[in-house]
This record gives sequence, structure tokens and C-alpha cells, in this order.
Amino acid sequence: MTGEGFPSGSPRVRRWLGDVEPAWTALAFQSFIALCNEPSATNRALSIANDLTRDELDSSAVARNALVLIRRAGVGDGLKLTATGNLTRSVVAEMIDLFDWPDFDKAEAFEFHKVVNEPDFLPLHFVRHVVEVARLVRKTRGALEPTRMGRELAEELQLRALLAVLFHVTFWHCDLSYFGGGLHGTWPQSDVGVVLWSLSIGAHNWQTPERLTRLCTVPINGVVDAEWDSGSMMMEARILRPLLWFGLLEHRREVIPDTRFGERHFYRKSPLFNRVLRFDVRIERESEALN
Repeated sequence: MTGEGFPSGSPRVRRWLGDVEPAWTALAFQSFIALCNEPSATNRALSIANDLTRDELDSSAVARNALVLIRRAGVGDGLKLTATGNLTRSVVAEMIDLFDWPDFDKAEAFEFHKVVNEPDFLPLHFVRHVVEVARLVRKTRGALEPTRMGRELAEELQLRALLAVLFHVTFWHCDLSYFGGGLHGTWPQSDVGVVLWSLSIGAHNWQTPERLTRLCTVPINGVVDAEWDSGSMMMEARILRPLLWFGLLEHRREVIPDTRFGERHFYRKSPLFNRVLRFDVRIERESEALN
């Protein structure tokens, strides 16, 4: 077991893991620590490709729609904001028509909405937040306008690096605890490098969120001791779905027989996963997940 102090022999942890051996336990300790830290020029345990083709960028809903938002913000006086700092309803209505998002049914989502505010349209709210944190847009004079870096990244010559910037900012600088209502703090985003490496070797085939949670995350007491499987819900909300939005995972669902609304969800890596994420780590021992 690589993670020092990880209580693999604890009955409560074994009960939570079931028959799953965490993939990251195969890592050499220094590689584990490197993945726990943010990628940088000096920490190359995880690298994010910045040379994607236009077709590859188009396969990412986050990159594709961020480009729509940045370019539209550069037209005229920008995108108008409300007094509270959100995009106005007229802008939101325009973005609903322009945005294309996986597993999002616009007609169903807004069936009972007479008006739609920015937070009601999650794809726009999420993308707007990410591009703001990335400093690709800024609020000025009651409108959202692109920054110089945003304009440059939206140009064809610089476009290849757009996804890398958005991905890095999302998982290392945005607080994704919003998804999941703050339950378990920032977990498992706080270990995202370890989780991503574990997904790289453990999500070749369709897997449930429950199995991927045990295979890829470093559990904490609150997750292990929870009365219900809140850890899998946080994993899906903060890691799996955002990766789906970035185009790095694929998703399918199955109806549970003899139930009216029950569904099982499954995720696996998309071809873009191995294209975008590169790992330079050392394996200390063999693991079932590596086979």
C-alpha cells in the first residue's frame, strides 16, 4: 500500500472497498505525492496536452461552448450583466440556443420555467465561471468582455491550447464542491491527480460510479463511515460528470428492471482521455487494475 497511513487493514475500510483494490496503491510513493500536487513545469507526473486539433476541441463540450461564450463576449459592448453579476436573461436565452451540452435536454430542463436566469442553465453557469477563473473574460462596465488572453486563445493559431487552460483551471483552481452541496468538503477533487491516473488505468471498460469511486479515490473518514454511499455521488458530481463535459469520458445509462425511474450509470474513457492526459509515474508493484 503506497499511501502512508492508509488503513488498508481496517475492517471499516475493507467493508467500504468490498472486492476492489484501489489502483493508486500500485504507485511508488514519490509518484503518488507528485500526483497529489498541481501539474507544473517542474512537476511532470501529469501533463495536459496543449496541441489539440480543432476536431478534438470540438469533441469537448466545455472547450466548444467556452469558445462560443468568449467570441460572443467580444462582439459589440460584450454580454450584459445583472446587478448581481450574472448574465442577463436575454443573454441566457441566446446562450441556450447556442450551447450544445451532453445529456442536457433543454426542453425538459426549462419546461416549468417562465424565465431562465443564469444559475438555472448549469452549462452556461459552469462555463462562465471557468473562463472567468481562467481570466479569459472579465466584468467591466456592466458587461462580460474577453481579456487579451481570451481573445488570443479564441484565435485559430492559439486555439490548440484552449482545452489545456480550461482543464487545469477547472480541476485545480475552481471549487467543484458546489456540485454535491458541499458534502465532504472538496473531496475527491483534492486528490484529482491521483484520481485521474487511476481512471487512466481503470476505466478502459464501462464501470459504475460506485466501482470507480473505490478504484480511484483516496477515501476519507466521512466517506467510509457514511450511512449511505455519498462518496460515489460526490465522485460522479465532481469528477466523472465534469470529465464527461470535457469529452474525456463517455457515459451510458441502463434502466433498472421493475422500477419506474431507477437507472444505473456507467462511465469509461473516451479516446480524448489518453490524448489530453499524459502521466510520468513509477509503479512500485503490480495491481489488479493494471491488468
